[in-house]
Amino acid sequence: MKLLLTSGGVTNTSIRDALVDLLGKPIADSSALCIPTAQWGHPMCGPGVKAWQFISGNSENPMVDLGWKSVGVLELTALPSIDEERWVPLVRETDVLLAAGGDALYLCHWMRQSGLADLLPSLSETVWVGLSAGSMVMTPRIGEDFVQWRPPTGDDSTLGVVDFSICPHLAQEGMPGNSIAEAESWAADIAGPAYAMDDQTAIKVTDGKIEVISEGHWKLLSP
Repeated sequence: MKLLLTSGGVTNTSIRDALVDLLGKPIADSSALCIPTAQWGHPMCGPGVKAWQFISGNSENPMVDLGWKSVGVLELTALPSIDEERWVPLVRETDVLLAAGGDALYLCHWMRQSGLADLLPSLSETVWVGLSAGSMVMTPRIGEDFVQWRPPTGDDSTLGVVDFSICPHLAQEGMPGNSIAEAESWAADIAGPAYAMDDQTAIKVTDGKIEVISEGHWKLLSP
């Protein structure tokens, strides 16, 4: 897949331009499916109003409200109860998947349970746009600091589509979010490359090539 891994969504012109580049056509000509599943697993997100805000494009994180040709909902917890013929063609025909923030381990669990994780390698032209947990799910590990919902495996491993980890919501000292000191402490437990990035930053991944897109602050933290 083509990946745009964001901390806070499509929050600035640089990230939006990177998205258009990945799509290969204007947003207004592109179809999207939004995936709210991660929200159910995090106590600060859902179920409730925040899930509705994401799906309806009324959240503070620009994703669904970018002017898509069409937007649908793909709820992963429902997929095991319906035939694949009802949802797999829909995913294959969609230009972009928009994954909400919330709990990365909960999202990872349901990506596997639903069969979406197995489908990903065949979606070579599809763009995955992750928001926070929706980005972290593509990494090898999220680190114990971000564990809220504990999966049956008991560990903090995620899909490992990329070979680096992400600490989102990097913030200046005293501001809401994760400080650089907290990010460095988190990275000390990650056996591999790790990026700390604020909500004005995204990581674009195409054919294994990694490009940081930022109008804010970020740091590569080595193990």
